[in-house]
Order: sequence, then structure tokens, then C-alpha cells
Amino acid sequence: KSMDFGKAFSFVFDDPDWLKKIAIAALVGLIPIVGQFVLVGWALETAKRVIRQDPAPLADLDFGGQLSLGFQSFLIGLVYSIPAFIIYLPAFIVPFLFADSSTSGDAAAAAITIVVLCCTGLMVLYLLLMAIMLPAAHGSFLATGRLGAAFDFKQVFALLRAAPGPYLLVLLGGLIGSFIAPLGAIACGVGALLTSAYALLITAHLIGQAYREAVANGANV
Repeated sequence: KSMDFGKAFSFVFDDPDWLKKIAIAALVGLIPIVGQFVLVGWALETAKRVIRQDPAPLADLDFGGQLSLGFQSFLIGLVYSIPAFIIYLPAFIVPFLFADSSTSGDAAAAAITIVVLCCTGLMVLYLLLMAIMLPAAHGSFLATGRLGAAFDFKQVFALLRAAPGPYLLVLLGGLIGSFIAPLGAIACGVGALLTSAYALLITAHLIGQAYREAVANGANV
């Protein structure tokens, strides 16, 4: 079955307890730091259920299990972010090098500007690549239950090659979700909690769908 983009937005309402489940997860998300890990883990449980074609993908809250899942997701994102810091590192180092040199002010300023612009451009390109890679990395992790699977770059790129369109749709769904999330603020902030949790579910559902589509298209998993 082909990827159903609209289903990622509507599947929540198929669950008779959808409001209760989202409200509980959103409230737990208010707990500093730990709550965000749990909230992300709760959303990713949806992706895991979509991958295994569970007819009821919207999960109840499981604090301990979803805390672990969310923390592992954080580690995946952290590792994938390392190249971005490395790429931008020269932009921090070069100004200090010129500060101790005899180069004229104008020449130093021009050199620093060129380095900063180059680093910024390369970092933006990498961040775009990372935004597409992370859903595939998470899909591999969720499907196997192994954190190391997220860093099997051969496998991650195999998923992307098998289903480039679906993974771009994950990115699009995340962008739409980022616009939906703040809309609940009109309800004195309470609604924002619910819409933020709902936005996470949209992306999670698409991650699961994209993984299944890649496997169906022949990705060797």
C-alpha cells in the first residue's frame, strides 16, 4: 500500500480515547527535561506501531518505556548533529587566529566573513540532509529495537534510496506540524500543549509509513 499522507493527520481521531491519551502525554511533557523525553518516546511508539501495522497506533502513556525510547531518540539526534558543529567550528576559531596576527583590519574582516559564510552555507546543507536522514535512522532503530541500527549509515541511505518521496513527505509533515503546534495557544496556552503533542504524532506516523514504504520498495533490512 502506498503512503497515505492524510492518514498521519486523521489516525488520532480513530481512537475513542484520543483526547485522554494526548492530554495525559501533553501534561507529562510539562515535566522539565524528563517530560520531553517521555513525550517524544510516546510519539515514537506510534511510529513503531505503524511499522508493525498495529491497527491501534495511538499508544497509552508508559512512563518508563517511553522515557527510554525518548532518551535514545535524543542520543540519535545528538550524534547526527556532531558534523554540524564540526562544519561550523572554523567560524569560531578563525576570528581568534586573526586577533593575534598582524593582518590588517580590513583583510582580517574579509577573511572572517568568507569563512563564516562558507561554514554557514555548508552547515545549512548538512542540516537539510540531517532532517531527511533522521526519520530513516529512527525508522531503522524502531523496527529493530537496536540503537546501533540508527548509525548503520549504509542501511539508512538504503532506506532513503528506496523511498525518497516518502521521506520528503515526512519532512513536509513535520513542517506542517510546526505550524499546527502553536495554534492551541489561542486557548490560553492549554490547547498549545495538545496541538504540540498532536504535531509529534503526525511526524511519528509518517516515519512509520516511510519505513514500511522503503521496505516494500526493496530496501534490504
